[in-house]
Amino acid sequence: MTNEYGVTLDRNGYAPTIMSVYGERSERCYMCGKTGVLQRHEIYGNAYRDKSKAYGLWVWLCPDCHHYIHFVDANRRLELKEHGQRAAQKHYGWFESEFRERFGKCYI
Repeated sequence: MTNEYGVTLDRNGYAPTIMSVYGERSERCYMCGKTGVLQRHEIYGNAYRDKSKAYGLWVWLCPDCHHYIHFVDANRRLELKEHGQRAAQKHYGWFESEFRERFGKCYI
């Protein structure tokens, strides 16, 4: 299975993340840099979760940061969505309007 750009998705529908701050293949928490037990966090959830997975708009988070971003700090969640939009527009060459068509709104 591939996305519309020909990127191979894993068996769970994930493209490789385009959101790495530590290097392309690094598995570190996007927020704190920890290694070890990590969880995938789709940047755009609910109706956009499958698109988030297919376009590589997900990050690794340690359990503490994953809890924090979901239940404590909504501003960090919005900041991550802004980073995701910037990464997607750069990676895929999208204009803001193209991002909005895919994900419903602009976060920048």
